[in-house]
Amino acid sequence: MKNIPATDFFIFDLGNVIIDIHYPETIAYIKTHVAPALHSRVDQFYLTDFHLNYEKGLISTSEFRREVRAYFETNWSDDFVDHLWNSLLGKIPSERLALVQKLRKKHKVGVLSNTNEIHVNAVYQILKNHHGVNNLSDLFDHVFLSHEMSLAKPDPKIYRTMLQNLQTTPERVTFFDDLAANVTAAKQLGIHAIQVTNPQVIFDYLSHV
Repeated sequence: MKNIPATDFFIFDLGNVIIDIHYPETIAYIKTHVAPALHSRVDQFYLTDFHLNYEKGLISTSEFRREVRAYFETNWSDDFVDHLWNSLLGKIPSERLALVQKLRKKHKVGVLSNTNEIHVNAVYQILKNHHGVNNLSDLFDHVFLSHEMSLAKPDPKIYRTMLQNLQTTPERVTFFDDLAANVTAAKQLGIHAIQVTNPQVIFDYLSHV
């Protein structure tokens, strides 16, 4: 283990840490279904207030779908909105789940993810179809999802809430996330935070656990 003093909890982001995420491909795919004049809206989609509010659970799935239709000026069905939205999600490599289960033998493991109801339901379907697992709670001791907490990374409040629920202190936690802003925010609170810049990072970092 690399410079991890007395770590009790290993906490993982989902996107690009546990499950592959395809942002550029999804943006390109959505553009094939949107008028060229609205392509700039696709590029800004993830920064919209309604998207951020959905990740915090401040609007319902029905409201999110209505906002998507209005934003892109379409009459897409609910199923098609979900299809486009879930095209972001890739595979969950079995070796990552095996690593989590290895850690779980001696440590507590958890998830802290900015996500939403549509994506979580799709992740559960991937887990069931490809790994015979029903949900994240079957794999992790603690599951912290932004839309259930009304908070999102990198807001320090979400990390403090996690620590309170874990009943621990920051230095007892190691956190893996693919985004620099989320890693920086965690570090500022004293959490051991590692940026996952490629799929091998978690394996190299945890190779001696």
